[in-house]
Amino acid sequence: MEYTPDPYTRRPEDAREPPQGFAPTLKFLGPSLILAGSVVGSGEIILTTTLGAAVGFTMLWWILFSCWSKSVLQAELGRCIISSGETGLVALNRVPGKIGRVSWVVAIWLFILIPSHLSGGGIYGGVGQAAHQALPALPSTGWTLIFAVAGVAIVLSGTYRFLEKLLTVMVVTFTLITLSCAVLLQFTEYALTWNDVRAGLSFEFPALAVAAALAAFGATGVTANENIAYTYWCTEKGYARFAGPDDGSAAWVARAKGWIRVLQTDVWLTLGVLTLATVPFYMLGAGVLHRKGQMPDGLQTIEILSNMYTETLGEWAFWLFMAGAFFVLFSTLVSGLGGSARMFADAMVVLDVISGDDYRARLRVMRIFAVISPSFMTLCYYTVPNPVWLLTIGGIFFASLAPVVAIGIVYLRYQHTDPRLAPRGATDALMWICVLAMLGLGGYVVYLKFA
Repeated sequence: MEYTPDPYTRRPEDAREPPQGFAPTLKFLGPSLILAGSVVGSGEIILTTTLGAAVGFTMLWWILFSCWSKSVLQAELGRCIISSGETGLVALNRVPGKIGRVSWVVAIWLFILIPSHLSGGGIYGGVGQAAHQALPALPSTGWTLIFAVAGVAIVLSGTYRFLEKLLTVMVVTFTLITLSCAVLLQFTEYALTWNDVRAGLSFEFPALAVAAALAAFGATGVTANENIAYTYWCTEKGYARFAGPDDGSAAWVARAKGWIRVLQTDVWLTLGVLTLATVPFYMLGAGVLHRKGQMPDGLQTIEILSNMYTETLGEWAFWLFMAGAFFVLFSTLVSGLGGSARMFADAMVVLDVISGDDYRARLRVMRIFAVISPSFMTLCYYTVPNPVWLLTIGGIFFASLAPVVAIGIVYLRYQHTDPRLAPRGATDALMWICVLAMLGLGGYVVYLKFA
């Protein structure tokens, strides 16, 4: 975690002209792949497949909405970060309405921080169950502890560049494995038909699936938490730093716009990867588990999920699934812990516990969190060894955070982003469509739950 110099400080000497053209831009992409390691993980392999197993293809549209609706907000928060040079939580703390020292948006994020560890427990438990299925010499709880220690060691010792390379390999591997199985599904009795697709795009919302759908929305796509975490990976990649301090010149505006274009390319890369990895999991859950009447649950969660592969490809595919499950869940473990440690350290800045200029203090807080947080998550799984339940509860909390962060991002777009860097009207319209759809569907879900 040692960075020299401080990546959170913008200095005139760090200014760098943005790349021109697609090929040169590719060299500066990377935050999206780290984020994809967190985004495409437990929500997809467990919650997305569980929703598919529960309702069949009916809610394919919901999964697509979850994937696509949040990327516009991700890009707009990134624009604000390049404009201001601030981090995600520091910027969101500017939203009016204080609760003590912090904005109500940050206060809600802090409140959700504790129950969100239930999701972490589900992730750690899922990794442990996958390893136990492959090597049953140790129980899933034993493997969970081993992988928790491994994740801590990687986050404590890994620089941004190391994490980027590690997670790039894992993201590419599990995406290819999942896509391959979804394609091979078409050559079996469980093949997807056009009637299935039409049913999935019919915008039905079965009342029985409210909890599962809400959890899937909170844990798939770029979640509200990951929207904020993305700003730290972008900061450490250098997007805001390369723009340099705002000196009021036209040159700074041109340079900042150039790095915003790089960030937007990075965002669309995230969207492509998570869509290619999420939709196939839903197809496998709806196409295989729903038709067999199987639901992932408890200590048998990973074992039941493996049926998606073995039923379509044969018993040999058990090992293919276990490899994919490991890459999916362990990448989420590492990326999620790295992002959460950075956000927690920034929360200490917002709360005035440490100074934003004291990078050594920021690193100390990150290290402390990187040890305590996995310990608590592992304890959650030891207490409740049911990844589906843990992820569902955590996913519901993350889903409730989504409209809160969306409102905060809209405020920052109009009140805290340099007008010279403002997006085009079409981008603004798309942002409003996504926010209003999110609020409207959220209200409808609440209505279904309590009507």
